[in-house]
Amino acid sequence: MAIAAGRFESLELQGVGRSFGGQTALADLDLTVRAGEFIALLGPSGCGKSTALNCIAGLLPLTHGQILIDGSRVDTVPAENRGFGMVFQNYALFPHLSVEKNIAFGLQMRKVPRDEVRRRVAEAVALVKLEQHAKKLPGQLSGGQQQRVAIARAVVTEPRLVLMDEPLSNLDAKLRLEMRTEIRRLHQSLGLTTIYVTHDQEEALSMADRLVVLRDGRVQQVGTPEQLHNDPVNWHVADFMGYRNLVDLTVSSVEGGVVTVEGQGIRLHGTAPEPVAVGSAVRVAIRPEDLVVVSPAHPQVGGNAVGATVVTVEYHGREFAVGVTTPQGQLLHVHADHPPVVGSPVDLTADPARVLVYPVDAADTGALSLEERELEEVRR
Repeated sequence: MAIAAGRFESLELQGVGRSFGGQTALADLDLTVRAGEFIALLGPSGCGKSTALNCIAGLLPLTHGQILIDGSRVDTVPAENRGFGMVFQNYALFPHLSVEKNIAFGLQMRKVPRDEVRRRVAEAVALVKLEQHAKKLPGQLSGGQQQRVAIARAVVTEPRLVLMDEPLSNLDAKLRLEMRTEIRRLHQSLGLTTIYVTHDQEEALSMADRLVVLRDGRVQQVGTPEQLHNDPVNWHVADFMGYRNLVDLTVSSVEGGVVTVEGQGIRLHGTAPEPVAVGSAVRVAIRPEDLVVVSPAHPQVGGNAVGATVVTVEYHGREFAVGVTTPQGQLLHVHADHPPVVGSPVDLTADPARVLVYPVDAADTGALSLEERELEEVRR
């Protein structure tokens, strides 16, 4: 199927916002999407990512701001005239229509000639590898096959932009992996421009060219997967990008690029992405894979050593996920090549470059919100 990647040069969101009943769901979203990009909107439930997608699609009017394509406003254009394709979380297929007829529906609404409809539907069915199921009804298909139909229906109209709202959340783990690969393949082979909403950081990292992390309706960081994975700008982004160990400590010294933090019986040397003052409250973020058990193979690094006791050991295939607690009761998450004995003492170390130190406001100190903790457990 020939889809022109150059249907537009750029999509611009300028100060885009949306409020519901006086409550702000999305505020001051500025983003430029280049033709051919795969953009992931990432964040916890209620962060504004689906609101942003629905505003772009035209399903929700803007409260403020504007959306432009190559300098021309599209936020005032009805949704059906924007030339965008949409893939929903729940597939939204017509249960009484066959696979072919579901895919053909959008073309028929556009009064495309019958012969061209047949040709384009056949091409779309082949693209998503459903030739053997073209005559079946949605109810006769698996969840993954139904999602393929929804994707084919979105791309068969040759849209200049494809919008996907958590399209894989209803699939099992194996199917999600397969469909991630399939969506990325279609994006590249058809020259699509895609905006994709997800709460799954692994999904976003594996698929997107750039990620937009949202929290409470506001953009926290925009960057490539590598930038967000390695250099989150604040602890909220770090938390969402897999820095599972979040510990509230106090800055005891700052020497050059090394920040020393202490508290709860822990003393660590780390790196602060932005300046922090001696005596200030901070939140330290460390990935489980960066916090390793001290051994001849992994000696102490950069003067960092934390004593702890093993409380849980989970087998994860090639490695073990180990939970430990410090003498003061701080729970930490560690990865290990071999299973330590529950109840045994261990010493941990981490490279100061991978111990990230972030300033926190008074409202941030203490336990994370219940929603953030629940979402973190779901992600894991």
